[in-house]
Amino acid sequence: MRFIKPKNHNAEKVDWLISERARNIVKSYAEYTEHSESEVVNLFLLNLLDDKDFIAWIENKRNNRRIIKQLGIEELVGDEKIG
Repeated sequence: MRFIKPKNHNAEKVDWLISERARNIVKSYAEYTEHSESEVVNLFLLNLLDDKDFIAWIENKRNNRRIIKQLGIEELVGDEKIG
């Protein structure tokens, strides 16, 4: 049995400009997956945390403790890399 995960209740409306093509991709993908467009964007952007180079960049930033906490990636960053 798969349990239902809660939706993110800390969501905020943002004002970004994206191309018409990107909007159409999100709209079509949302229709395909039967998720809302917001859910598609949220899930896709969370995949950026799989980018090892991005995590390494964060690890090498000076005073990275705040960004690590904001992104919720404590388990991806070694304790010795938090500064």
